[in-house]
Amino acid sequence: MLTLAMLVIIFLAIFVEEQGTRKRVAFRSEGGEGKSDEGTPLSSRVTIGDDSSLTIKVVQPSDELTYICQVTAGPAGVGDGATQLKVFFAPEKPELTKPSSQAIYIGGSESSEVCNKCVSMNGHPQPRIIWFKDNNPLAEVKDKTQETYMVPSVVKEASGLFTIQSTLYMRPTKADKDSVFYCVVEYLMPQNQIRKKMSDKISINLNYPSETATFVLLNTTPVKEGDTVTMKCETDGNPQPEFDFTKDGNNIKGEGGLLTLKSVKRTDAGEYMCQATDFDNLDADLNIDPVSVTPVEPQVVMLGDKVEWQCKTKASAAHTVHWKKGSEVLSQDGTLSIQEVSYDKAGEYVCVGAVPSVPGLTAEASVNLTVKGKPVIESPAVAEVEKEGDTVTLKCSAYGLPSPQFTWKPSGKESVSPEGNKMVSTMTLKATAEVMKNGVICEVSNEHGSDSAVMGVALKRALVNSDRGRAFSLLLLLSSLLFSGLFVVQTL
Repeated sequence: MLTLAMLVIIFLAIFVEEQGTRKRVAFRSEGGEGKSDEGTPLSSRVTIGDDSSLTIKVVQPSDELTYICQVTAGPAGVGDGATQLKVFFAPEKPELTKPSSQAIYIGGSESSEVCNKCVSMNGHPQPRIIWFKDNNPLAEVKDKTQETYMVPSVVKEASGLFTIQSTLYMRPTKADKDSVFYCVVEYLMPQNQIRKKMSDKISINLNYPSETATFVLLNTTPVKEGDTVTMKCETDGNPQPEFDFTKDGNNIKGEGGLLTLKSVKRTDAGEYMCQATDFDNLDADLNIDPVSVTPVEPQVVMLGDKVEWQCKTKASAAHTVHWKKGSEVLSQDGTLSIQEVSYDKAGEYVCVGAVPSVPGLTAEASVNLTVKGKPVIESPAVAEVEKEGDTVTLKCSAYGLPSPQFTWKPSGKESVSPEGNKMVSTMTLKATAEVMKNGVICEVSNEHGSDSAVMGVALKRALVNSDRGRAFSLLLLLSSLLFSGLFVVQTL
């Protein structure tokens, strides 16, 4: 077997292979110097050494290709070999920001935005974001019907590097008032090394109703005449509610949760009471049982299957039960059936029990429906440009679970993000003559199947001229009818 070192190399050429097509990027003749080919992305950045080695300067993500070395060695014939180049670039430390809105109220029926977003820029290959609460990783959930889920997005920059971000939503409990949150970007480096960078940590501002109250004397020594006495009333809620103070049943004035008596006398002795009124928890003692749903676990069904739930509750007065999804009421009794599940049926369904005679007295339980199946692309719209060569942005929206993978032919700068129950891939490229003629193909696939659609690109002036042509034809038709006597104009 001959090795490269044993051959008399007459001609050496380096090719790259992309989408099944080879393109030469560098060559060296016998006794000559290595040169790079003009008009390739590697021009002026690639050289061939005397030892037939290939050197690429200022490596870019787009250089991640298959490289083929082709040798012409006289009588020994022609041979080639291929290798794959992998490009790695560590992303920046993730930045974490809190939402600008007010505090999160515990007890709501919908998940709240805990962190505005976690962003990590300029990584390759595409890294991923992991959320942590109190040093424990949170399961990666993208289903918005769950109590805790993440909304991720990715942008492929013009440099070829990836910028990723993720927003955390959850339905916190009172125990989360002391929790800290942060995110970690996990990325791959050579030799399959998995590395991580951690963001700063933040806490969240929670509002929750009061359950118990305490009223204490702050003075630590026995009280004597002339002293200042301070009593403090507080609850275990946040924020603190309104407080009312009484002495022997008579109202006295306090400030916030503090009652201060200056220069006390014997006549100030008596029974002092504090009453805390939490307007967010006025219904705490009213009677309605929790709503029970059967089956209680989240339902995962295939596209086209049937699903059904039952729910029940009890109350001390006449009550109603109804099912709803969002603001739409779907059933006025305890049964909800969906005969043929489609992708738009996925989401959270809530069973609400209410006592009409007591406004605001309700109990509810929610269940989640996840629909799995092959991807389905929404009907694409034709994009328009002023002239050939302009930049055009195309959107390909597809339902499917697991989330579909997108492939564009030809490709450009792409970003993928969720929109409700679907994934949307946005791609920007130049409207070349080939694109104007053949359109751009969007392909989606997951483990259950695939779908594809052609996104058309048209000139705006072509549509305008077409409209003018139709108007002119109509004008000629009306004129011919008038002159032929077949069209009568009557004036009243």
